[in-house]
Amino acid sequence: MSASHLQRLLSWYETLSPQSLADIADYYAADAHFRDPFNDVVGLAPIHAIFEHMFATTQAPRFVFQTRMLDGNQAFVTWRFDCVIHRRLWQIQGSTYLRFDTAGLVVEHRDYWDAAEELYEKLPLIGSLLRLIKRTMR
Repeated sequence: MSASHLQRLLSWYETLSPQSLADIADYYAADAHFRDPFNDVVGLAPIHAIFEHMFATTQAPRFVFQTRMLDGNQAFVTWRFDCVIHRRLWQIQGSTYLRFDTAGLVVEHRDYWDAAEELYEKLPLIGSLLRLIKRTMR
């Protein structure tokens, strides 16, 4: 696994669109495992469906990569995900663990981000309740 494989994948993400999503098999193995706070799936079709849903429910989604670390066939990246939902800009900070096969395709993709802090606390009603609970527990 080389740095060029990682850079190629991250460049694809930085320009991801509904059209380029069709190229997912150029970046992910057929039996790739994808996990984030809301999904835990195996295979190209379910992973493709996650990103289709992202495009259907958000406007102007964009990944901005900040830190990249590569060690053998594994990588760790930090990122910010920007999107617009109901005319409001959302920015979510997170990180991703990636493992690649010998061909440089992703076989494991694990996203780490705090859904409560990055998403739920920003919602009008539930956010107020979560922030109150958080303050109470300190």
